[in-house]
Amino acid sequence: MATEEIRVGGTVQGVGFRPTVYRLAKACGLTGDVCNDGQGVLIRVSGSEEAITKFVGKLQTECPPLARINQLTRIPYEGELKFDNFVISISVNNAIKTEITPDAATCPQCQQEIFDPFSRFYRYPFTNCTHCGPRLSIIRAIPYDRCNTSMSAFAMCSECGKEYHDVENRRFHAQPVACHVCGPAAWLERADGKSVTASMFSMLDDVDAVCTLLQKGEIVAIKGLGGIHLACDATQEIVVHKLRQRKKRYHKPFALMARDIEIIEQYCIVNAKEKELLTSSAAPIVLLQASDKKQLASSVAPGQNTLGFMLPYTPLHHLILRRMNRPIVLTSGNLVDEPQCIDNDEVREKLGTIADYFLLHNREIINRVDDSVVRVIGDKAQTIRRARGYAPASISLPLGFHKVPQILAMGSELKNTFCLLREGEAILSQHLGDLEKAATFNAYQENLNLYLNLFEYNPEVIAIDKHPEYLSSKLGKELADTNQIKIYPIQHHHAHIAACMAENGIPLDSSPILGIALDGLGYGDDGTLWGGEFLLADYRSFKRLATFKSVAMVGGKQAIYQPWRNTYAQLIAANLWDECEQKYAELEIFKFLKNKPLKLLNQLINKGINSPPASSVGRLFDAVAAAIGICRDECSYEGQAAIAMEAIVDVSSLNNNKETLTYPFSFSFLDSIYCIDPRPMWLALLYDLQQQIPQAVMAAKFHQGLANAIVQMVNHLCEENLIYQVALTGGVFQNCILLEQVTKQLQTLGKKVLTHSLVPANDGGLSLGQAVIVAAQLIHES
Repeated sequence: MATEEIRVGGTVQGVGFRPTVYRLAKACGLTGDVCNDGQGVLIRVSGSEEAITKFVGKLQTECPPLARINQLTRIPYEGELKFDNFVISISVNNAIKTEITPDAATCPQCQQEIFDPFSRFYRYPFTNCTHCGPRLSIIRAIPYDRCNTSMSAFAMCSECGKEYHDVENRRFHAQPVACHVCGPAAWLERADGKSVTASMFSMLDDVDAVCTLLQKGEIVAIKGLGGIHLACDATQEIVVHKLRQRKKRYHKPFALMARDIEIIEQYCIVNAKEKELLTSSAAPIVLLQASDKKQLASSVAPGQNTLGFMLPYTPLHHLILRRMNRPIVLTSGNLVDEPQCIDNDEVREKLGTIADYFLLHNREIINRVDDSVVRVIGDKAQTIRRARGYAPASISLPLGFHKVPQILAMGSELKNTFCLLREGEAILSQHLGDLEKAATFNAYQENLNLYLNLFEYNPEVIAIDKHPEYLSSKLGKELADTNQIKIYPIQHHHAHIAACMAENGIPLDSSPILGIALDGLGYGDDGTLWGGEFLLADYRSFKRLATFKSVAMVGGKQAIYQPWRNTYAQLIAANLWDECEQKYAELEIFKFLKNKPLKLLNQLINKGINSPPASSVGRLFDAVAAAIGICRDECSYEGQAAIAMEAIVDVSSLNNNKETLTYPFSFSFLDSIYCIDPRPMWLALLYDLQQQIPQAVMAAKFHQGLANAIVQMVNHLCEENLIYQVALTGGVFQNCILLEQVTKQLQTLGKKVLTHSLVPANDGGLSLGQAVIVAAQLIHES
């Protein structure tokens, strides 16, 4: 007879893991107990060595759907186990080392129950079990027990209690379990404060009434899982346009939700991988290629050839869409530039001028969690925004990172996340947004404090971005000073590359790789703004081998939102303005620029006043887009011009004419660094404008020319430095065409290409890179 203590770490709480342990232990004839504690799940068993080994094997192969075992250790148990059976014991509070499970979409069994008139969960909008339902959004503390969630406000009725304590039931120890009798309730309100009842619409209940309101062209604020959404019928142009005007979100695409895949397929092309993502427990927004079968309202995604669809992921959404045979807009419920609302009073105060009705409920949202966004490129999912369904599941770190101190990485300014590093894993927060907005920065600080408390995390080191004005960096410095701990400023693009390396499992002591980091901008080691970098990098350090030619960002931040500024700066930097006056005076772009205050702009450029030089490929995209007539005057969000230009490219013609459908770039070597110069591209583009070449052709030639230039530079650098691994990272590589063209060409040349999947290529993945760089440096120092 053997007695063992088995420790299981990973995503093992709130996912039906203990019932699985109970069932398997009983089947193997073992006695003992299992409980949750701060480190995960603790199992103590007695039985034959053969039976225990069989039990451990089954535990790993028959894991519950939402569970993930990261570590499993077995040691002899020295104490005495006084059990004549196998039982589930109460949770133990000790040091927090377990994970918090992401919120999970409604499972098929719960979906069936809410539409079954004979089920006690019929039409109950908060139905859940251990396979699905709220997790991160309702948790206050670990262990994940009901008393540590917002469900503590609801005492279980006898029927729910019976299922909760029945080890054979899938709701055994499902902490949010509830029903019509004992759980949260949803209700409908009018934004003008007047009373409303479902009987006004002859509907089943208030939730069902929302469907009728949407069909009638009303805008409804819906309190969901991790925040409030604004919804309307996506096929009615008048109401979608009204929503844009009321919300002051004039161009950025709206997210969509549809009842099922069949409805989505009426509007989009959906492949097998995309279906898999849509129907997964994470249920993210998936960017899909729009088809020509049916058209949505033109204001849903202006200037786009993709649509962002998700399926219902809560019973509430399933019930609303039961009778809805067309898609709805489901966009974040907030004022412009503010975080998503999560509180009922906040909704009434802030969204009363946007929504006509509110569908609210009385289950408190503890943690704001936005919808995740993914895109399939080739056959690989690329995460664009990592939030609901994915965060805060840990990311296992590569070999060499398993013994590191507790490191807190603060992330960037835009698309912020923060990261906690511990014992071989990275805990990346959900997407938090752009910190330059005061309300978002406040929410960032609240979430950071929450995570530090949840995980009882006391950082020994803090990593920040090198940019001195980033609010995340300033906060990091304050925390370091207050707690008297060391701070490490990390270069922006090195962090991008390190994040890509880490998620691809590159071991700590690997040889340097070539990282290509293309984005809007990041603070460079020379005090200028970088954004088109070729770095020879490992986790500890990097060397800048090549870059794109630096061009002034005239007006600083204004250049992000007024693309024409970048066009003018590019033409000046290429010494082409005089040639434009002589050869291209009749061009629309030239006439447009001539009406701008060029004398003042020239003074700003020449004197370096609010016109920092930047090697930004993001701004190069803006400049080209404005030149060919896309978003020329202004953009309402960063990257709008580049996204719109990508949307008009005819990919099929691009693939068939790679040799001829391209613009040239030149290369130079100056001050020990290679440089890609777009001057030849501008000469060719101006000529095409004069010849009235279609926009789509010019956009295609720019994409192909840029891809060719990157590949040519990479090939030269790899040969010169004896490198075969290449990482593609930074927000510009969210451009599907550029990523695919560069990847295919490099693979043809025999290079191993690393791209992002688990974390965003944009600044949303930056905190992971910051954390592993500091970890590598600390390990090296020790």
